[in-house]
Formats: sequence, structure tokens, C-alpha cells
Amino acid sequence: MNILRRTLLISMAALGVMASSAFAADANISGTWNMTTETSAGTGSPTFTLKQAGKEVTGDYQGALGQAPVTGTVKENNVALKFTVNAGGMELTVTYTGTVEGNTMKGKVSLGELGEGTFTGRKS
Repeated sequence: MNILRRTLLISMAALGVMASSAFAADANISGTWNMTTETSAGTGSPTFTLKQAGKEVTGDYQGALGQAPVTGTVKENNVALKFTVNAGGMELTVTYTGTVEGNTMKGKVSLGELGEGTFTGRKS
């Protein structure tokens, strides 16, 4: 009887672990984010105002490249944000990809053909 009870307890514990990992919640990135970007072209301090609905993200970018609408996604703690600006007569798509931990975010920024860099951010 002890073996049966122990087997049942182990099975229930394993099911609980699998269920909790299967339903890992997506990070909540709604709000205003103050970012710091570092690229070969220099350092910037853009602000993102984001609204999240499930995995989909919309919002606004405000920074050295001007102002632009933002779209993106969140899956667990992975985030991807994208916007397009006119930079000197050239349309430039900028992509931020990274991870979220609580009220901080960090990762890589791609400036299309102009290069790449890194970013860190804090939710205010």
C-alpha cells in the first residue's frame, strides 16, 4: 500500500510541474519604457509607450529617429518590437528583440542596413 501511495504522490507532483510549465504566463509589458540603446552610430534614449493584448503589442516610439507607431509580440518573457521611420529620405525598419524580467528589458536592436546594437530598458 505504501508503494502505491508513493507512486501516486510522485505522479501527481510530476503532473503539477508539467501543468505549471505548460501554462507559463507571458510577461506584461504594457506601460512606458525608458530605453538606452548603444550602436556604432552612438547612444540613444528612446521612450516606448506600449499596450499589450494577449501576445500582441501596439504602441508608440519617441526618440532620436522621430516618432512612429510600434507593433510587436510577447511570448513568455521574449519580446519583439518593430517600427518604421523615414531616416534621411530612406525608410528604415527598426527591430528590438530581447527578454523581459519584471520591470526591466534587454536585448538587441537592429537598424536594418545601418547596423545593430544593444538595448536596456526600465518600465516607469
